[in-house]
This record gives sequence, C-alpha cells and structure tokens, in this order.
Amino acid sequence: MTRRAAVALLAALVLAACSTTPPRGGAYYKNDGPGANPPPNLDQIADAQPRAEPLNRAANRPYEVFGKRYVPLASLQPFHQRGIASWYGRRFNGQPTSSGERYDMYAMTAAHPVLPIPSYARVTNLSNGRSVVVRINDRGPFHSGRIIDLSYAAAHKLGYVAAGSARVEVDSIVPGARSQVAPAPAAARLEPQPAAAEEPSGVYLQLGAFSTRENAESFRVHVYRELAWLSDAIRVLASGGLYKLHLGPYRSQNQARAVAQRIEGELNFKPVFVVR
Repeated sequence: MTRRAAVALLAALVLAACSTTPPRGGAYYKNDGPGANPPPNLDQIADAQPRAEPLNRAANRPYEVFGKRYVPLASLQPFHQRGIASWYGRRFNGQPTSSGERYDMYAMTAAHPVLPIPSYARVTNLSNGRSVVVRINDRGPFHSGRIIDLSYAAAHKLGYVAAGSARVEVDSIVPGARSQVAPAPAAARLEPQPAAAEEPSGVYLQLGAFSTRENAESFRVHVYRELAWLSDAIRVLASGGLYKLHLGPYRSQNQARAVAQRIEGELNFKPVFVVR
C-alpha cells in the first residue's frame, strides 16, 4: 500500500489519498496490515448503524487529486456501483480522515471518492456473498482500478484481508427511506421462509452465509433483482449461528450445476452444493 497522499481542499480540508496497490500473495505492502494486537472479536464487530447526520460541507466540495477532478454527491440518494475494493490498515490508523475524525482500522468505516461524508453503504463481496454496512468518513481510493477502500475490520468481515482486494457491490443507504433495495420481481418469493428442519430433501445451491438475517434477506432480494430469469425459491435458514441462503431444491446435481454455472457467470461468485 503506497503512502496516502495528503490533499488540501480549500486550504482547510486534508484528504487522505489512498493510491494503494493491492497486496500480492497475502503480503502487506510496506508493512501495512493488522496491528500487533488486533481485537480478538473481529468477527463480532457490529455493522455501522445508519442514522441521519448533517453532511460535512468541506468534505463534500469538489476536489482534485493526481490531476483528476471529483465531484461528491451533494445529498443522500440511491447509489449503486460494482468494482474492486481494497483496504487500509495500521499505517494510517489514528490519522485524520477527510471528515476530520481519526481513522480507526477496527471500526466499520470506508473511504469513497464521491459518496457524501458522512453517509452509509452496504458492501457485498460478490465472491462469497458476505455483506457489511459501513460509514463513509474518508476520501479515496484514488486509483482507476478500485472503487472503495474499507477499514481493516470491514475487509476482514468480508473475507478478503489476505487477498488485498475483492470484487464488490456498493449500495448507498438512506436512513428513513422505505426500502434500500429494489423489490423482488414476485411477491411470492418473499413469503416467510421455513425453518431448516422443514426444508425438503434434494440438492441445493448455497448462495451465501451471513451473521444477521437482515443481511441474508438483503442479499436474497439482490439475487432476485439481478437474475430476472430465476424462479426457484431461495430459503433463509438459521444454522450454526449463521443465516444461509439455499436455492432449490433440485432433483439432481446435474440440474443444480447448470443453474450454478449460470449464476457464476452473471454474478461472479460460485454457489456451494448442499445435499439434504
């Protein structure tokens, strides 16, 4: 991870400009990475809780970094984006963010070039279906190959700390809005889900495992929204302290495999086969 460039904004705002090169082979660039004594409960760190906050006027003015001009959104509004996420760690821990707050690598925060500061967004790792909610309080990354920089804790929960980067989906959250995601194509798809014991036998495709039912339901709706052709039921099952999304059942693994290949091609993650 290269040094985060300080950018003056109207002689009052300091922007931490992350021109990160993702770590390769699990190595941390220039010794960046987790602290010497990370909290033992990283997996249990709660998502950021969206709430109405006044926007930071200085942090949301247009600015320029490395010769490129950025114009942040002037208000909270729906925003959807797909691309590569990176993360930043101990080399920046305690340094000022664009909001004026100190960066806490163990808080659920993120840096984004144009989302309002402060605001909230749901970030989903498209390779494993994991999802977190973060608070946007910084600017960056200023690299054409990436769209968002997550805190170490958020990247850990999404499962890509060692890889250094991951393909993600970013959806803004507007506190108080009726719905943060588009409704599923058919109301029948959102009927109450049966418990694990009631799941019919057969072959299923597991689309993800989440720490909260809210995140599981959100990703369930997202899948239906993205795959207009999908008509099979997706069940949310509580098992082993997680909420798992099971698609099916299918009569055979060959039948399920055809669906899995189509999902992988369109959503860029590979479902897991489960036989009950």
